[in-house]
Amino acid sequence: MSLIPYSLTRHILFQMDAETAHERMLDGIAHTQNTLLQNAYTRKQVDDPIELAGLRFPNRVGLAAGLDKNARCIDGFGAMGFGFVEVGTVTPKGQPGNPKPRIFRIPEKNAVINRLGFNNEGLDAFLHNVAQSKKRKTILLGLNIGKNAATPITNATDDYLTCLNGVYPHADYVTINISSPNTQNLRTLQSDEALDQLLGAIAARREILQQQHGKRIPIFVKIAPDLNSAQISVIAASLRYHAMDGVIATNTTLSRDAVKGLPHAEEAGGLSGTPVFDASNRVITQLRATLGEKFPIIGVGGIMTAADAVAKIRAGADVVQIYTGLIYTGPELVQDAALAIKAMRS
Repeated sequence: MSLIPYSLTRHILFQMDAETAHERMLDGIAHTQNTLLQNAYTRKQVDDPIELAGLRFPNRVGLAAGLDKNARCIDGFGAMGFGFVEVGTVTPKGQPGNPKPRIFRIPEKNAVINRLGFNNEGLDAFLHNVAQSKKRKTILLGLNIGKNAATPITNATDDYLTCLNGVYPHADYVTINISSPNTQNLRTLQSDEALDQLLGAIAARREILQQQHGKRIPIFVKIAPDLNSAQISVIAASLRYHAMDGVIATNTTLSRDAVKGLPHAEEAGGLSGTPVFDASNRVITQLRATLGEKFPIIGVGGIMTAADAVAKIRAGADVVQIYTGLIYTGPELVQDAALAIKAMRS
């Protein structure tokens, strides 16, 4: 049970610039997880299991990648009641990301713009942190992988395969992130020929790794909300053809229509929070119609309330993920959303 109301914590964090607050929050979780101080943010995990891609999700609300890029706080986030936790994006080599400042709040719209650019400590440090998790065996864990900024887009596949080799033995599922707007040309990997080449290489390497490790790890692909119907259809066909296990819809948006005229609205980067909700749901709805009832879809984008989580499920998602909603609403959103989804189906 939580001991400190999140409204107080948020007030303190929002006095800082956004990236400083982000790092202070992670530091706090990293130093208190698996201690009595963890009670400050612990929430009971709602029991609402679902089987997807051969995995048992304890409930239908997860943590989205991007919040814990270096996998420092797996146990802490697991204590918040999430049914699953996804960490990363990790790249083969550590990299600083884009110049600061690079995270901007737009509180009038419960939104954030970030242009972090896959800042992370690299694959070796990431895997070390995963191994340090004391609750690893009780947490359903997704590991999200990407490419280094310095790697030419023509060689992007090499980076994804390097990361896949590294994370495969440690992941419950792996996410291929081809949709961040903050790594130059990354979203071109969602196009027909590039996506076919990348997913073909991923599928082939997965077969080798399955033989080596004696287990088949599900692979999900994370896509953008800024796709038209034809692009979504191409992606859906590629997911099917290369036997990917699921899709995560969606990442942040480049659109600024919902925040025009507000402070920071014209900052470069991906916009998350309430403004991406409808675009995400549009993509989810088309994916469900195209992929059929049984193809796993993880819905993410703009979940700020329990009702938003329910709407995401109704749009066609099997399970959902939260990121910006955690920043604005706090850990109580996890339990509230999981209970609302459970109640919706009873």
